[in-house]
Amino acid sequence: MSDEFNNTTGELNAQHSLNELSDLEVDDVFKTVMRRVYLWMALGLLVTTGAALATVFSPLGTFIFSNIYIFFGLMIGELALVMFLSAGIQKLHPSLAGVLFFAYAGLNGVTLSAIFLVYELGSIGMAFFVAACLFGAMSLIGYSTKKDLSHWRSFLLMGLIGLVIASTVNLFLGSSGMDWLVSIVGVLLFLGLTIFDTQQIKRMTIQSMQAGDEAVAMKMGILGALKLYLDFVNIFLYLLRFFGRRRR
Repeated sequence: MSDEFNNTTGELNAQHSLNELSDLEVDDVFKTVMRRVYLWMALGLLVTTGAALATVFSPLGTFIFSNIYIFFGLMIGELALVMFLSAGIQKLHPSLAGVLFFAYAGLNGVTLSAIFLVYELGSIGMAFFVAACLFGAMSLIGYSTKKDLSHWRSFLLMGLIGLVIASTVNLFLGSSGMDWLVSIVGVLLFLGLTIFDTQQIKRMTIQSMQAGDEAVAMKMGILGALKLYLDFVNIFLYLLRFFGRRRR
């Protein structure tokens, strides 16, 4: 690694803060990693979209949605896969991590294909466009800010727990007002997570560099893509719930 890179990581180790890094140093250290993050994320979204369209416009969709056990089995498998990938990304070979990431993106597309049966195509496109604009702005803030956002973790975690509880309760209540409130809170929460996760990618990258991980760019590219992919998908889904027009 270059002397400039070693000086950068050494300075962070001494100061324990991103605030001491200049804009030029940040760009030099994270350019490759962040390029990989956004590339992997974009490819993951393409795989998800392709899988969703292939499912809903083929007999596979009828087979899946006609059997609730198969549908929920796929959702459980999807959850298990993303938990395994998130927990073991640092130990997995980059090639295997990449395969698992695309497998998750494809499986997610299969389950998300249900939105084409519920919402009008125009609403889906509008929600995707708005989500992309909001996500891009929040990720840029997370990348460029020098403020330490570590203290956001506890608030975001509490927000996620509250969101899950409120969503579960509303499954039984069926309140349109609560659904509207949950959708707004969900959008705001995952916008905040986008900012937080983007900065966390920086921190985790530096920690891997300090540990001498030679595959840091590839591994952090996949892990970062997974984090931001999940943030984007949730922003999109909550926006769709908020103003999406349902099929009659």
